[in-house]
Amino acid sequence: MSREELAVLRARRTFQTGKTKPLEFRLQQLKNLLRFVTERTKDIAAAVKKDLGRSEHGTELFETMGLEAEINLAVGKLAEWAAPRPVEKNLLTMSDEVYIQPEPLGVVLIIGAWNYPWAVTLQPLVGAIAAGNAAVIKPSEVSLHSSKVMEELLPLYLDKDLYPVVTGGVSETQELLKQRFDHIFYTGSSTVGKLVMEAAARHLTPVTLELGGKSPCYIDKDCDIAVACRRITWGKFVNCGQTCIAPDYVLCEPSIQSRVIEEITKNIKEFYTDNPKTFDDYGRIINQQHFKRLVALMGGGKVAVGGDSDESERYIAPTVLKDVTAESKVMKEEIFGPLLPIVNVSGVDEAIRFINDREKPLVVYVFSNQNKLIKRLIAETSSGAFLANDCLVHFSVNALPFGGVGEWRIVSPEPPLLLLIHLTHAMACSGNSGMGSYHGRHTFDQLSHLRSCLIKQLKMERVNSMRYPPHTAKKLGWARFFLLKQVNVCRLQRVALMATFIGLAAFVVQVRDVNIDIYWHLTDVYVYVFPVYVRKGVSFTKRVCVCVRTFVYPPLRIPTIPHACDLTQQWLCPLQTKQGVVLEICPLICPLLFNYPACCSLFC
Repeated sequence: MSREELAVLRARRTFQTGKTKPLEFRLQQLKNLLRFVTERTKDIAAAVKKDLGRSEHGTELFETMGLEAEINLAVGKLAEWAAPRPVEKNLLTMSDEVYIQPEPLGVVLIIGAWNYPWAVTLQPLVGAIAAGNAAVIKPSEVSLHSSKVMEELLPLYLDKDLYPVVTGGVSETQELLKQRFDHIFYTGSSTVGKLVMEAAARHLTPVTLELGGKSPCYIDKDCDIAVACRRITWGKFVNCGQTCIAPDYVLCEPSIQSRVIEEITKNIKEFYTDNPKTFDDYGRIINQQHFKRLVALMGGGKVAVGGDSDESERYIAPTVLKDVTAESKVMKEEIFGPLLPIVNVSGVDEAIRFINDREKPLVVYVFSNQNKLIKRLIAETSSGAFLANDCLVHFSVNALPFGGVGEWRIVSPEPPLLLLIHLTHAMACSGNSGMGSYHGRHTFDQLSHLRSCLIKQLKMERVNSMRYPPHTAKKLGWARFFLLKQVNVCRLQRVALMATFIGLAAFVVQVRDVNIDIYWHLTDVYVYVFPVYVRKGVSFTKRVCVCVRTFVYPPLRIPTIPHACDLTQQWLCPLQTKQGVVLEICPLICPLLFNYPACCSLFC
């Protein structure tokens, strides 16, 4: 049995003991993970420095700080996320328990990426732990030093059986993908993403694919170009351009191209000095293979800024390419490096066509002062996310789902039967940005099974008789009414609130003998509102009935009314006491039928 198979087997057996189900255990593991991130910040930063040349402050800003926020959110909200979620009912289920119960999926495989080796690997782990799953963690072998630190240090903080770290290259990943998982969460390239999906299809395992693509950035000629270029420069060249949501290329009109280049040049010097090669906050390309690929792409346009490179240090300067055409090599694949092509378009119409003629990107960026233009781009394009007048920052909003979007196209010439049998060969996600989403509660839901729950009573069998044979037109009519009539709970609550004031106005306390010192303290006044349907032929007339339920607490001399007397149990209206006190409750219809109270207190 291979090391990978043993890790999966051990995780599944431990999960099956029910160890992860208590919220207390999940919270403890999340707090341990937070402790790992805070206590091992320097170890993490040192590993990333060796892998990507990123500074310690850069790693804290772009990786560990976001992890801390994600864990703190999960710890604070876990009880709410894991609680049963009530849903709308129909008339047949009005008195039943109907809700959605999140439950763990089982064993999740998390395959991380090398560009942000900690953030994109541990953020899905936060959701997996919160949802009560076991998780096998496979860091990218490309970020070798980060992978080694994760393998050595993470098991010191988390349960070793439930959250094993499996390192290795292609063969180890292939061995992992042969195992059966309950969900696979992959971050990386679309090419490998398709292989992951193909492997998952063998066991019908659901997948989340966080991929990439060419994210366009349209600059409107009427916007503040200086501010726009400053934010684009930051978003493009952070982490040496190796960011899946970085602007891949710029779309702008020819009239502003020179101004855009001028502003970006100015910002590069401001951010990274005249010599980015010696600047601590400018990183390096991950390895020689990617370095050579990027140098080859640089020939796809005229270099307007930068263009310098040093293979021995895997250094490529921040580079802007101008007058790039759609047929250029640099426009045929995701760049994932510090190259920024500028493509000229005649205006927003051509920009929209240009975007829509290509794969659905992970993000569409637009810089404009015109809200109408921004809304038009939202309406007429499709992408995993949309961001106006900034770059990257939507990643930090954990209330927003982060992920890609794809459309399905047949790309295989195989015959229909073979297409049906080999689904993953026959179809590919042409939207290379992926599928599924995460961050915050979205990760919890993505890695949970949302279980439908309905708890009925062994009562009201007469109502249920409409579904039993023999079936008649009359039964069908009743079934149509009860099954198709939805109950709007929010509306009922609003009506109940209004009925509270109506009920209190109708609740009259009259003191006939003013010589008797009587002090009434009426508390816990409940008003219940429920619909009553009167059948006339084939149609129904809706009536709203109000039930007022009160408890009377007489602190002084009213011996004839028992303490905490429930007036709704007495069909008396008005209620006369020996002291001459009359309580008129109008309308007093029936005892409690539905548990939708609107509560208040009354003093008189």
